[in-house]
Amino acid sequence: MSHTVSTQLIPPWPTPPDRLPGLVGLLHRLRRNPLECWSAEFFREPIVRIRLPLLTAYIVSDPEAIRRVLMDNAANYRKDPIQRRILANGLADGLLSVEDERWETQRRTLAPLLAKRTVISFSSAIRHAAEQLAGRWEKLCDGTILDVAAEMTLVTLNVLALTIFSDGIGGDPEDFRSAMNAYFGVIGRIGIFDLMGLPASVPRPGRARLRRTMAYFEGVIDGLIETRRRRMGSFGAAPPNDLLTLLLRADDPTTGRAMSLTEVRSNILTFLSAGHETTANALAWSIFLLSQSPEWRMRVREEARRELDGPVEGLADRLVVTKAVVQEALRLYPPIAALSRTATEPDTIGQFQIGRGALVVIAPYVLHRHSTLWDRPEVFDPARFLGDAKREVPRFAYLPFGIGPRTCIGASFALQEATIVLAVLMERFELALAPDAKVWPVQSVTLRPAYGIPMRLMRRGGVDPLTTRESVTSGPLDNAGGEAAAGDLVMQRTAQIEGY
Repeated sequence: MSHTVSTQLIPPWPTPPDRLPGLVGLLHRLRRNPLECWSAEFFREPIVRIRLPLLTAYIVSDPEAIRRVLMDNAANYRKDPIQRRILANGLADGLLSVEDERWETQRRTLAPLLAKRTVISFSSAIRHAAEQLAGRWEKLCDGTILDVAAEMTLVTLNVLALTIFSDGIGGDPEDFRSAMNAYFGVIGRIGIFDLMGLPASVPRPGRARLRRTMAYFEGVIDGLIETRRRRMGSFGAAPPNDLLTLLLRADDPTTGRAMSLTEVRSNILTFLSAGHETTANALAWSIFLLSQSPEWRMRVREEARRELDGPVEGLADRLVVTKAVVQEALRLYPPIAALSRTATEPDTIGQFQIGRGALVVIAPYVLHRHSTLWDRPEVFDPARFLGDAKREVPRFAYLPFGIGPRTCIGASFALQEATIVLAVLMERFELALAPDAKVWPVQSVTLRPAYGIPMRLMRRGGVDPLTTRESVTSGPLDNAGGEAAAGDLVMQRTAQIEGY
């Protein structure tokens, strides 16, 4: 695929080593940052076979092979034990985790809740959440340092409160954000027990912390459900027609069966994690990339000025350039960096004979940077998703939301949300990286900025601080004291801001 590249911005990412590390090195990198495990051959070969303890794995980046695994022969490839162990922590009975008939039932039940008409109807609520955030920022002094990554988790949480849980999530949003960070930090660790295929019953590090975090989430979610059920059963004002009400009223259109309380709880946690964390990361990376690209920042701002004055219905579809920026951010920093499946029966993929029990990994992080599929894959260039160029993107070469039967059910919601919020913020503010900011991607279930994204806030109309690109450390921090000092500054500034 080729087209004119209008920028040469190469955002930070781990330089692939020449060869895959040995077992000890692999375990070390998996614990520190799984992104560092991908060696150079993965970014140039269509399929790579590697041997792990008690396991053979195939890293697949060939579009036709991906089509076979995720669509044509999807029934043969189930979520592998590592992925099931991760998802078992609170999501075991939700759509992300269940298989076979239970998955089909939940998919049929939940699909109408996120149909296109319903998603479009949320445009006003998303715009309102973005304006609320902008209103808070307007009250701050020019030059205030904000952790944009943390701010985006708060705005996406507010979107959920306005569209899914209209009664409010309850408690302090910062407590919820911190709990979500702890949740993803613990469940995302992959260690020797996982590579050896030991069952989830064998204790892993951080299990006690995870239990405390899950107890917090269950308390919040059960409170939401109980409050809403009382409103639905009363004779007073009708409950809000949001996704929580729809979820509690939903039944399988084929069998008429309603979801159990456990299934409802698991799917609410799925909405909170998949619809909150992943969209927040996409927004944070988009703002970072625009802070480094004057050309695309100006194009987004001009589009926002033109389109935000129009009707809110269909707004995301009119924000073509803004959406392309989000899509390019999702290419470079896909929220879910890797998908893995286990072959239940032998199969043939390309030139490889896949044995029963083999692990098949499709890694969007690798796929989106593959040298045979993308022109200058390390370069930030949203033009890939504009005009004729977007039609050149191979269907199975771009998978930020997966593809096939198990594609993300909330993909259109997430893309609409990120596009509208990004347009509102870029039209009203200048955001420049804080001096000596450390920006580095790390995989911890989702692909997130390891040290946040501290940025200097300026209201539009002041002196543009973005005319000079700030210094960015494009590598992991080696100085723990420096990291703590930067984090303290960000948290001090963020703590001054009122919660939603």
